[in-house]
Amino acid sequence: QVQLVESGGGLVQAGGSLRLSCAASGGTFSSYVMGWFRQAPGKEREFVGAVSRSGGGTGYADSVKGRFTISRDNAKNTVALQMNSLKPEDTAVYYCAADRRRMMGISTKIAEYDYWGQGTQVTVSS
Repeated sequence: QVQLVESGGGLVQAGGSLRLSCAASGGTFSSYVMGWFRQAPGKEREFVGAVSRSGGGTGYADSVKGRFTISRDNAKNTVALQMNSLKPEDTAVYYCAADRRRMMGISTKIAEYDYWGQGTQVTVSS
């Protein structure tokens, strides 16, 4: 069983930056595609971005492309989400997730992910 723990959320003004981190334990981290999702109040959970097993491939939702960057450190069992130029509409609970089945590329759908963290709140004030 894999445990995922997010950290780094908080309150930031529009235009600011935050860096989220997700620490994994209990599994073989390098064998998982890692993704970030978010859920705003009253809305469905949505894909933010993901990184392939090796870290060589990434993908992002159009709403965050060019502002957010995902990276992973397989030696430290961590994945990070660097968020720049934050907007009030980025306010949400952010979740880290792991897909243990995909061999190549990235996963963008909630159903593809097997393990989830508890989430960390990001609030962007205008």
